[in-house]
Amino acid sequence: MKWKQIPLGPLQTNCYVVYDESQSCLIVDPGENPRKLTAVIEQLELKPEAIILTHAHFDHIGAVDRIRDKYGIKVYIHEKEKDWLTDPALNGSKHFMLNEPIKARAADHLFHDEGNLSIGNFNFEVFETPGHSPGSVSFYFPKANFVLAGDALFQGSIGRTDLPGGNHNQLIKSIHDKLLVLPEETEVLPGHGPATTIGEEMDSNPFLNGF
Repeated sequence: MKWKQIPLGPLQTNCYVVYDESQSCLIVDPGENPRKLTAVIEQLELKPEAIILTHAHFDHIGAVDRIRDKYGIKVYIHEKEKDWLTDPALNGSKHFMLNEPIKARAADHLFHDEGNLSIGNFNFEVFETPGHSPGSVSFYFPKANFVLAGDALFQGSIGRTDLPGGNHNQLIKSIHDKLLVLPEETEVLPGHGPATTIGEEMDSNPFLNGF
């Protein structure tokens, strides 16, 4: 199992393609620049299976429909943010974007709770990690030893909680209960910035002192 980080859009939001030896792939958080993302997919000769979203803030969903339609694939999101794709007021683009607000069609599948999920060749765990947003989730691939943490946990930082639906105490609890319990060598693939590890953040993240 391999992954590639692709920063997209003005906020350099990390999109990821997770792929295996068969060249099948999952696309995580296609936030912008569908042509750039498509170019990477074609360069790696990948076959997309689905789009999975850690959450539905505008900088994570801008290319959803273009990529969904190009490859004929389904979109997955947590049920608590099922309306955010279609509503610029909920996904934040109505308030933050200078140009046209961002929206996409409704998701094809909803995460109703935590647990194991299989899509094509891929088998992984879905963790509910709210706090940055109500429906934030993380995707853990135990055999490959990485977790896609969205905007919950960053290198040396955590997600902002001052947006509608954000909750600082809830985010800290999510990180402590769902992420810091993973093996310390687990790679953390965040929604912004460089990859890190659980151990590194336990040791040096100033927002997690006391854990």
